[in-house]
Amino acid sequence: MTQSALLETELAPYFTVKAPFQFPINFREGFVKYWPVVTLILMVLTLPAILVFLGLGTALVPISFLGGASVGLSYTLTMILGLVGLILGVLALPGLFNRKRTGWVFSYYAQILSLAGSLIGFHLIGLLIGLLFLMLLFQVRDYYR
Repeated sequence: MTQSALLETELAPYFTVKAPFQFPINFREGFVKYWPVVTLILMVLTLPAILVFLGLGTALVPISFLGGASVGLSYTLTMILGLVGLILGVLALPGLFNRKRTGWVFSYYAQILSLAGSLIGFHLIGLLIGLLFLMLLFQVRDYYR
């Protein structure tokens, strides 16, 4: 038996058995098969934007506090969570390609951080998409051993 990730046991029923719907099996299998490749391509394509974001984003941190402490703190936390999520996404790639549980766990943590960033930034669409993706992750976790 593998050890559960943080909150995995508590969240699993809500995204699998009690979920409002189940993704079709062929969709899940396609996701497991192609998601690592899609993730790698998206990371390569967004690399220039990520570098600009890190450069300009870091320069704008002090300016963000001009809008108030809550705005500056929200901006800073969202930026940090995004960077940590990106690192977790990169760490997940080898496990996703090899269908290892570690790849799923890193993807799970990256998604949890993405949801936290959406909550902090009050991004409702990002939160809804993130919850859908988390539901998909839970419904494909049995493919990763």
